[in-house]
Amino acid sequence: MFNLISDYHTQLLDAFWVTIKLTLYSAVLALVLGTIVAGMRVAPVPIARLLGTAYVNVFRNTPLTLIVIFCSIGLYSTLGVKLAAAGPNDLAENNFRFAVLGLGVYTAAFVCESLRAGINTVPLGQSEAGRSLGLTFLQNLRLVVLPQAFRAIIGPLGSVFIALTKNSTVASVIGVGEAALLMDTMNENEAAPLAIGAIFALGFVVLTLPAGLLFGWLAKRYEVAR
Repeated sequence: MFNLISDYHTQLLDAFWVTIKLTLYSAVLALVLGTIVAGMRVAPVPIARLLGTAYVNVFRNTPLTLIVIFCSIGLYSTLGVKLAAAGPNDLAENNFRFAVLGLGVYTAAFVCESLRAGINTVPLGQSEAGRSLGLTFLQNLRLVVLPQAFRAIIGPLGSVFIALTKNSTVASVIGVGEAALLMDTMNENEAAPLAIGAIFALGFVVLTLPAGLLFGWLAKRYEVAR
């Protein structure tokens, strides 16, 4: 096992760095998009609620692999949509960005549902007080409801982002050079599948365990007093 780590030291670091970047970029996209969709789901406008519900139901019930493949093959190869400028590495850059897009829009559905649950924990009197002060729906949501809702869902949101870290392995299906793709390559070249699996399992534990501890501490630190 240690010989494998020594032999693939540079490749392992590069692969897990790609995994980290995939997770971080997708998490930002999912957080922004999920917040918007959650706002739509609690909006007073029926069409907004309908669209928000449709988004969640479609993406939450569609396999992530299909979403990522559609982003790469459907948007890039078939429709010619490009997210990176032309260049010697444009294929790799486009695949990486489409993987971020697929992971982000998929995870946004789960962020939305977590945030909607947090919104439901905010006492109704808080919203009514905001409306009595003349705040619009968006102002009330941004200034009164969402700050309290986010504090209530720090723990569940951490679980969503930890799942996103593990889901990033799906990006290997479109050739993104992250950890899962390197693991497949090593399995083809080495006769030690158990050792290789242990190396990558340990790598993901190193990535996700500190995140879990951090979100657990933040949840206790900023939990809403009832």
